[in-house]
Amino acid sequence: MKRSSNCGPCPGIGLRVFLVSVSLLAVATLAISGASLPAGFSETILGSGLVNPTAMALAPDGRIFVSQQGGQLRVIKNGALLPASFMTVSVDSSGERGLLGIAFDPSFPTNQFIYVYYTVPGAPVHNRVSRFTGNGDVVVPGSEVVLLDLDPLSAATNHNGGGLHFGPDGKLYITVGENANPANSQTLSNRLGKMLRINPDGSIPTDNPFFATATGANRSIWALGLRNPFTFAFQPGTGRMFINDVGENVWEEINDGLAGSNYGWSICEGICTPPNASFRDPLFQYGHGSSPTTGCAITGGAFYNPTTPTFGASYVGKYFYADLCSGWMRIFDPSNATSAPFATGINQPVDIVVASDGSLYYLARGSGAVFRVTPLAPTAAYATISGRILGRDGSGLRNAVVNVVDQAGTVRTVSTNAFGYYRLGGISAGKSYLVWIAAKQYRFVPRVMDLTGDLTGVDFSPEAGRN
Repeated sequence: MKRSSNCGPCPGIGLRVFLVSVSLLAVATLAISGASLPAGFSETILGSGLVNPTAMALAPDGRIFVSQQGGQLRVIKNGALLPASFMTVSVDSSGERGLLGIAFDPSFPTNQFIYVYYTVPGAPVHNRVSRFTGNGDVVVPGSEVVLLDLDPLSAATNHNGGGLHFGPDGKLYITVGENANPANSQTLSNRLGKMLRINPDGSIPTDNPFFATATGANRSIWALGLRNPFTFAFQPGTGRMFINDVGENVWEEINDGLAGSNYGWSICEGICTPPNASFRDPLFQYGHGSSPTTGCAITGGAFYNPTTPTFGASYVGKYFYADLCSGWMRIFDPSNATSAPFATGINQPVDIVVASDGSLYYLARGSGAVFRVTPLAPTAAYATISGRILGRDGSGLRNAVVNVVDQAGTVRTVSTNAFGYYRLGGISAGKSYLVWIAAKQYRFVPRVMDLTGDLTGVDFSPEAGRN
């Protein structure tokens, strides 16, 4: 659709959950309600009692970190919300501002780095990305390292974006809204209405697509032409990125995240009509309304590519997304650009995460809770084996190969990460397997193991006196 007007902070646009702030605060008092799920699925409520949650992230150790708009970062541990916040940052939480995004460093198990996106109060009000260091379930006092301070915000309190994820290249990607000024989206002179890409220390990669054409901090721009990209996701394995962009009056978008792309806002909303070769059209769009396929604001997005696909093979490679106002969750199939229903009746969904064990988590702002969706019964009897491969000095061995061989001679393999840890899922349970390790430096004694269920802590040390 062709767009020519610049209406600024138009009434009725943006992420509606924030725009009617009084109503939203009242929502926190509503009773917790779950979703209507397909046959064969159930859900569990985790960590109820959240106040105006905005985003969540799963820590490698299974904890769930949830950001609250008011500046508190909460932790759900062993299915319960801890009484004390991990940390609280001072924020401007008016409108759509506040603590909006969270990401874990790829080396979180060793460095305990956590990254957040929040709105700094004062003059000028602006959004910031900072790194903090954790110590168990609390932050290390005084550990904040400011990585970037974004452009000053106008009086408009909507369209802040706030998504944070590390890409497979080890870079930190950040979505920024256009602050209700569509002109911001089409310029390289500021970072509003953009996807940004920075190094974990806040410096700017020299291979960013606009590094040679933009100047200063604007060299962090990786893509432009976005309106309010509240959420985005990377596909495990392929590294493909989908960007969810909240529309104005007509269309909500799922965009293919590619370096250097211009997604057309505000010249186009949705697919450009007539076509415009300067802009990248969305892969999928849905209209505004209150039907099972329409809504007001696309929120949450996650690829279903877990280590153990307990939902079944038909879900693998699909993309779950949700709408804030209509309260549904649907599944986008990238192979044919079609959408199918999954869940309804969610009270203001704002985030979706798929865990490695195949579970799907969604964050419901209206319910103030996280929900975990699992199959009632596994579609196949799967087991997982995990542990660590150690060297002579007790440190983890990187790139050691773990081989799991069944009685028919079929081999499944996985390599250890930089710290020597491995995890191999999707193994048929109820059978015996030969597990042996291949590493250049050492020899390991093979083991025969019965996988009647998941096995954790299966560590291997080299044979004594054998290299």
